[in-house]
Amino acid sequence: MTQIDRILEARINLYYDLRPGANSPAPLLIALHGYGANKRYMMREAELMAPEQFAIASLQGFHQHMREPREAGGPMRFGFGWLTNFRTEESVAIHHRALLDLIETLSDEGFVDPKRVYLLGFSQSCALNYRFAFTHTDRLRGVVGICGGIPGDWETSPTYREADIDVLHLTGTRDEFYTPERVRDYERQLKTRARSVTFRSYDATHEIVPEMRSDVVQWLTQPG
Repeated sequence: MTQIDRILEARINLYYDLRPGANSPAPLLIALHGYGANKRYMMREAELMAPEQFAIASLQGFHQHMREPREAGGPMRFGFGWLTNFRTEESVAIHHRALLDLIETLSDEGFVDPKRVYLLGFSQSCALNYRFAFTHTDRLRGVVGICGGIPGDWETSPTYREADIDVLHLTGTRDEFYTPERVRDYERQLKTRARSVTFRSYDATHEIVPEMRSDVVQWLTQPG
């Protein structure tokens, strides 16, 4: 008889870029890109949003895919993502483990203050970050979500708990994926578990605009 879905455990390498803070240990901003992007792109964005005293870690998604065919004599172009439709819970678990290990590693190496860790996500990584923040409620001080969603099981899963975490959620009024109608209730839902929620909309599509970057800098430098 055929046996299906047997498992072989395998180890994968997860890659990230690090910009140390002005002084160590420093507050840490962990930045996660959206679907199809990479750690270098998100590091460039994070450097425009993190105050100078912050360390930045830009983590790369672990699901690799080819973005476009190889051109004659040209490089192969790859994009990265965080989730697949097959056994999504396994992708969520890898994401959680990666963040826990990253915070522990940078804390042990003296780069960061584990009591001042912030998590930033764009698009696909947004809901994943909220899953992490309100599951591991003692690991973060704040979460920034840009042009993304909240977990689909936000109101039904017993996994998520209230936490002393501040949230900044930014949306675009012309976002074709997370439309104003889709995100209308996000502020209320996030307030059921977060210590504070700042919800702002911008004249933007599915993108990070300069006004968003300025507001993230200001939010990260506020006392608290």
